[in-house]
Amino acid sequence: MQTKPTRVRILDAAHELMLTVGLARATTKEIARAAGCSEAALYKHFDSKEELFVRVLTERLPRLTPLLGGLAAEPGQGTLEENLTEIARQAALFYEQSFPIAASLYAETQLKRRHDDVLRTLGSGPHLPIQGLDAYLRAEQDAGRVRAGADTYAAASLLLGACAQRAFAYDATDSGERPAVDEFAARLAKTLLGGISAAESAG
Repeated sequence: MQTKPTRVRILDAAHELMLTVGLARATTKEIARAAGCSEAALYKHFDSKEELFVRVLTERLPRLTPLLGGLAAEPGQGTLEENLTEIARQAALFYEQSFPIAASLYAETQLKRRHDDVLRTLGSGPHLPIQGLDAYLRAEQDAGRVRAGADTYAAASLLLGACAQRAFAYDATDSGERPAVDEFAARLAKTLLGGISAAESAG
């Protein structure tokens, strides 16, 4: 007997299949079968596989955008270093989990174009975390905790770019292991603050 709502089962099945067989090969028919429902039932909840992919990213992976929005709305809370460390930690986890799903998009031009179109329609996309972190850093700049004149967009791009790179850059090392996320996030935040903090010491 199914206990979870159909929409939840579909998201769970889509997440699992996208991780195991890849986005390109995870068909709506296979997702519906794994969720224990009909393909018609899937389309009652999601307009397309592309929308389903976006919902998996926003509802099943670490919630980066709400964190950034909350911090931007209330600058001055906590220390700048603590906030940037938590942002980097959540971003590193998000990219670690989303990269295996999204990577297959780049192998098929038409598939990626369809997904990009849906992202625009839904007001989503990989640029939003950069914009969100930029907004947070600008709010902290206005509050006097980020140095006046510091390039907040470049700072946001540097931090999130490093977090995204962690998802794939270490597979070919001797250990084949990514840096531990907590230490990685703390080091990123501290180094970034060395370039943008208004204080003599980070924080």
